[in-house]
Amino acid sequence: MTVDTVAAQEPAPSSPTNQRTNVIGRWMRRCLARWRPILLTILLVASIAFGAGYFHFVYRSDLQTNDAARHQAVRAASDGAVALLSYSPDTLARDFSNAKSRLTDNYLAYYQQFADQIVGPSAQRGHITTTATVVKAAVSEMHADSAVVLVFVKQQTSSKDKPQPVVTSDSLRITLKKVNNSWLIEKCEGL
Repeated sequence: MTVDTVAAQEPAPSSPTNQRTNVIGRWMRRCLARWRPILLTILLVASIAFGAGYFHFVYRSDLQTNDAARHQAVRAASDGAVALLSYSPDTLARDFSNAKSRLTDNYLAYYQQFADQIVGPSAQRGHITTTATVVKAAVSEMHADSAVVLVFVKQQTSSKDKPQPVVTSDSLRITLKKVNNSWLIEKCEGL
């Protein structure tokens, strides 16, 4: 054998670049052979992360509020319910003014019309006095800038025809909105 034939039979020394290319090629072939499990794992991790983020930011918005905010919302709804439902013919203007100061602009127009057309004339004509007290109140929904509070109210109503007070109970669903760091009544519905 000649030197040339021996050199042709021996493998050429592999360069580091050649070895790196072979390793990357084997890794790529292995990944391409297992693409389905890899894709499934990526989709599973992404969907779990999306679900956790959506739950935290959308459904758990009450985490952005604390007990002090809940207490303020309950207090505003309770005080607002008493202001809306308590009036006397002697202090009607002051009572309506007190109630109006606790309302948002959206609800104020409705209350103004209701007070001027129904409550005011009835209270004056029949000398009706109504006093409301809150029995119990609790937060139903709480967000950073809005809340829904359930308020249970007891009302005592007397008039010139019935001087003995008539006691009634009512439950209200009061929607509050935070305006300039104050909770104001956006809507008040009887249940």
